[in-house]
Amino acid sequence: MSLNTSLKGRLRNTNLPKTNILFPLFEAVINSIHAIDERIEKQHDIDIGEGYIKIKVKRSTQLNAENSVKPKIVGFEIVDNGIGFNEDNFNSFQTLDSDYKIKLGGRGVGRLLWLKAFKKVNIISIFKENYNIQKRSFDFNIQNDLHNHNLIDSKSSVIETTVNLEFFNKEYEKYLPKAAIKIAHALLEHCLWYFLRSGGAPDITVMDVDETILLNKEYESFMFNASESIPYKIKSRNFELMNIKLRSTFQNKHSVIYSAANRVVREESLVGKIPGLFGVLKDGDESFCYLCFVTSEYLTESVNSERIGFNISESIDDLFVDEEISFSEIRNETIKHITKYLEKFLIENKQIGLKKLTDFVANKAPRFRPILSRIPENEKIVDPNITDKELELKLHTHLMVFENELLTEGHDLMKPHCFENDEEYSRRIEEYLLKVSDIKKSDLANYVAHRKVILDLLEKSIQIKKDGKYLNEEVLHKLIMPMQKNSNELMFDDSNLWLVDERLAFHNYLASDKSIKSMPITNSEEKKEPDLLALNIYENPLLVNEGQSLPLASITVIEIKKPMRNDAKQGEDKDPIEQALGYLKRVRNGGAKTELGRQIPDSSNIPGFCYIISDITDTIKERCEILDLTVSADKLGYFGYHKTYNAYIEVLSFDRLLNMAKERNRSFFDKLGLPSI
Repeated sequence: MSLNTSLKGRLRNTNLPKTNILFPLFEAVINSIHAIDERIEKQHDIDIGEGYIKIKVKRSTQLNAENSVKPKIVGFEIVDNGIGFNEDNFNSFQTLDSDYKIKLGGRGVGRLLWLKAFKKVNIISIFKENYNIQKRSFDFNIQNDLHNHNLIDSKSSVIETTVNLEFFNKEYEKYLPKAAIKIAHALLEHCLWYFLRSGGAPDITVMDVDETILLNKEYESFMFNASESIPYKIKSRNFELMNIKLRSTFQNKHSVIYSAANRVVREESLVGKIPGLFGVLKDGDESFCYLCFVTSEYLTESVNSERIGFNISESIDDLFVDEEISFSEIRNETIKHITKYLEKFLIENKQIGLKKLTDFVANKAPRFRPILSRIPENEKIVDPNITDKELELKLHTHLMVFENELLTEGHDLMKPHCFENDEEYSRRIEEYLLKVSDIKKSDLANYVAHRKVILDLLEKSIQIKKDGKYLNEEVLHKLIMPMQKNSNELMFDDSNLWLVDERLAFHNYLASDKSIKSMPITNSEEKKEPDLLALNIYENPLLVNEGQSLPLASITVIEIKKPMRNDAKQGEDKDPIEQALGYLKRVRNGGAKTELGRQIPDSSNIPGFCYIISDITDTIKERCEILDLTVSADKLGYFGYHKTYNAYIEVLSFDRLLNMAKERNRSFFDKLGLPSI
């Protein structure tokens, strides 16, 4: 009893990813190569140089809307002078999963891939059978299987087979390369082994409406060098790899190809897997890209039916580790051999990659300097084209790994090992503390580097824009501290109050762009919103036990104005100095108290500090002079004490603010080796 096979069922269970849309064409071309090889072997009437395969790109007769774009591709015509569809080959074609070409790696499923991608397949074959020249033709589609079969004596003596793959199924159309040259290069890469083998490949030509591409010529143009096959073993199975140098005009990627029956099945990029393997490589004056071709009977036995993947697990359970081979084992062993072969070509790249990382750390990310010695040397070699963002993320990953190891080690350190003497335990403690020191250095470096970035941003923010205008004060406000927030809603590092005064970092309460009424440090009903207002209590925590007085305090008000603003005049709405003093008065009048609600004695006389950040334009200068403020030595600001308001006033231009912040931080930047500011 025989089992029936459903073509529709087999197609439903046949996988053809849309990104592998050219595989049906590849299968047809490789079938043609096999047919030519078979004719050479059995009929001895041609040699490989006389064999030919012609691939015609068939396009729609309907023009695209843009005349510059060719009509869409609707199919392919593949013509070869191989042995043709004689009785044996025709019977094999009619048998799904035929083992007729099993020695060549054939699975008898290539034609299923045709029907996955195309609505119709038509075949016309002129072949020699028992000294007679015959012509066989038939159609093949999912609705009618194989039909319209016709076998007659041929009037032509030219042995030739034509396979027409027609009308793409819609779901595959958009994934098809538009240009014939891209199709030709993909075909060349897929069939590369046939060009590399002894004797080479037959003449293969790709023809489009206005161009003809000779694959053999493309191969000669791109091929720089190929090594002899190098054998190696993984467990008990034999593998071979061929190192191939391709001129960089063919492809700008370095990859390894795992093949089955000399056909490309799986291609993996080598970038990131071998230190220094990036960009094009140099062999003398010649630039090349590297390709490795891996073959093995094990791979051929393990390829899936569609030849688009392997039935090999990525990793193997410990129970079977001595018997089976995982794909990770194949990859790792292959990369070892590739690394050894490429070693002499990667010397310069390694130096460039290492310099990229060390320069980045030295000039832009000194926080990572303390951990550089703990990063493996090979992992310090990076692609010089990596972005700063990608490189910082890479370094941050190393830092997190180091911190996690440190945390684990710290917990383990609490419990001495069994039979561990005092000397050994002391040594472990010293090693641990040394690592902790590196992390703390990194944290400090990160904090200082952050300040450098903020100063750079401030410097750019106060410059005139291309449209002749300056940024609004909101942008500068947010640079110092986020708006509509208070100190309880922000982390310490979320604000940059140090730009104005380092002491502001140690406030007890600070509000940014909040109404005075909403502040818990006063009972005022005023709805005015200072840019920044801070209360600082000089003794913390607050103690109210007998014999102890409530602490002293101070209030700081900061007003920020748009760069080069020149419309100041008398009145709170127009004079930023009066505005700051007004805010100070309102807080005092509301009865200043601690954030926890404890009244501050004599709160109406709490000392005040008013900072006005504004460029010294003519109108600002006039307001400063009216209040009898003293001009600073650099002429970029004014300062003084207002006796009536019991307040110190300082007006800082943006240039003075920037210069003073730079001076305060210069020694830190110098220590880290940051660029001069």
